[in-house]
Amino acid sequence: MDQSQQNVQIKVADPSAIGLFGLAMVTLVASSAKLGWTDGVSFILPWAIFLGGIAQLFASMLDAKHNNTFGTTAFGAFGLFWLGIGTSWLIQYGVFGDAAASAVDPSQLGIAFIGYLIFSLFMTIGAMETHKVLFIIFVLIDFLFIGLSLSTLGIAPEAMHLFAAVSEFLIAIFSFYGSAASVLNTHFGKVTLPVGKPFGIFK
Repeated sequence: MDQSQQNVQIKVADPSAIGLFGLAMVTLVASSAKLGWTDGVSFILPWAIFLGGIAQLFASMLDAKHNNTFGTTAFGAFGLFWLGIGTSWLIQYGVFGDAAASAVDPSQLGIAFIGYLIFSLFMTIGAMETHKVLFIIFVLIDFLFIGLSLSTLGIAPEAMHLFAAVSEFLIAIFSFYGSAASVLNTHFGKVTLPVGKPFGIFK
């Protein structure tokens, strides 16, 4: 009886580019409202659902095939975050009925932001061993959740809202760069856009 085993390796493209693009798009559009450049969240919803949510979940599933726990968790958690935010806006708009809309307590959203701040903080430590652009993005995400948590809970709301808005806009800029670097560096087979080496503290 033949006891030999054959391993088949299926090559999967790096999903970082589409995941970071999804993050870049949703934070760009969302920050435009926070900064007062645009009004309302109606037209943020499609980007929250499809780019913030589905694109990042897609990247998460592909990273799982790479056996990349960090990427799977990061893209998955933030993809679900944007789906949660989109659903929260739908509740506020009364899509799930007037009873649900009238029972909204913004403090619960503030508590959720604190939960994501905790998540983002320990992921920032992990990002130190990926590359410096991703580390900067996670530091800015930390700042975003600090601003969102405090403003939603009514602590220095105007200042913290602006702090969150600027942080979110910078997340978009660095995520666009990270996405471009992932595409072009892979496409050309050389470092076209540098992303910085890992800090090397933990490895």
